Formats: sequence, C-alpha cells, structure tokens
Amino acid sequence: MTPQIVTILAVTPQMRNLLITLGAIAVILVLVILLFGGRSPFMRFMNLFLEENGGGGGGAPTRERRYSRKPAEDESAQKKTSEPIVEMATLIRKSDDRLRVIESTGQQKLMDEYYELMFVTRKGQKLKIECSREAYEKIPFNQQGSLTYKRNTLVKFKYYEDTVYNN
Repeated sequence: MTPQIVTILAVTPQMRNLLITLGAIAVILVLVILLFGGRSPFMRFMNLFLEENGGGGGGAPTRERRYSRKPAEDESAQKKTSEPIVEMATLIRKSDDRLRVIESTGQQKLMDEYYELMFVTRKGQKLKIECSREAYEKIPFNQQGSLTYKRNTLVKFKYYEDTVYNN
C-alpha cells in the first residue's frame, strides 16, 4: 500500500473519541425512542401509574362510594385505558345516589350527587358510566347510539335525534 492510503485509514485518538461519543448518543436516542414511544409497554405503565395517583389529567373529580364492592370483569376491562373509547351501545339502566337536605326554613338542596348509566354494547358487554345530572336526564332508555367515554366517565352519547354531552 502507498503511504497516503495508510495515513487515511489510521485513526487518531481524537477521531476515536468522537466516534465513541457519536455511538453513545445514537444508543441513548434509540433507548429513548423505545422507552418513551407512544405505544411502548413502559409508557402504558407510566400513564397508568401517573393517572391512578392523580398526576395530571384534568378529568372530572371522582366520588368515593360509601360502601365497597368488587368490580365486575366488564368494569375492570373498561378502566384499563385512558384514551376515549367510542362504541355502539344501548342504555338499559339509570341509577343515582343523592343526599337531600331540608332546612328548617323549608329550603331543599341536593348534596353529594352521583349519577350512573348502564349501557350494553353490541358485543353484550355491560358498561357502567358516570355522568352529570343533565346527561342523566336527557338520555332516553333503550336508545341505541354512539357512546364515547373515558375510563368510566361519559364524554358524549350521540343518537339519531340528538347528541348529549357530559357537562
């Protein structure tokens, strides 16, 4: 070989350090993409962990029940994702829990209101969805429509005649 080719192939210590640094940066970037990508198992776990502990998320405040019960299989399945879900469903049941307070002056007020709708999907899955009083009153029974919910809270219910939003 000629001396010019040998000097081109020789790697100086500075060039070797630069190549090591660039290789380390590439490895770190690949790890960041794998760990913090949108659909990675690590990010799903982190989102679940952060939402369960109240870290972020400006959703509606949840109300603790006075009694404890074991969630059904259908309920635990609907709470696994934090993204809004849209399904065709039919309203089959409405339930509420309200505390009515009557003052000595005759004034009445409702406190600690909790409204829940039960829908059945086309697949036969039963969903218990929390909602506002307005949505509770507006959605008719046995009405099939497009149900949009996030975890166990109503976002909107769209059927042929109207669209009801959770206010």
